[in-house]
Amino acid sequence: METTFEKLNPTMTMTTNPTENLNDLADQVAEEFEAYRQPEEFKQISLVIQNEEEEHPTLLVHIDREDADTLADRVAEFLREQGAQIERERHSETDIRVLASLD
Repeated sequence: METTFEKLNPTMTMTTNPTENLNDLADQVAEEFEAYRQPEEFKQISLVIQNEEEEHPTLLVHIDREDADTLADRVAEFLREQGAQIERERHSETDIRVLASLD
């Protein structure tokens, strides 16, 4: 597994609940990339909020498709524009995860 990490200054307004912020961010990702998330089809982008650490939850954007790199780049850029810190994991050519946090 290959991992890269980019830390950026968040520009998103923070509320007292970090999970709520990630829910808002997940909604924005779902809207921006809705073509890859059709309800009756295989979802090429899946969204999960991992909140084992209540103070530092993470939005996991799982990309599962041919040419996953290109879509992962677009997702990562979108998340950066929203002020997220990005970590990217490659599990295979068609399986990439972009992890976003708003610390």
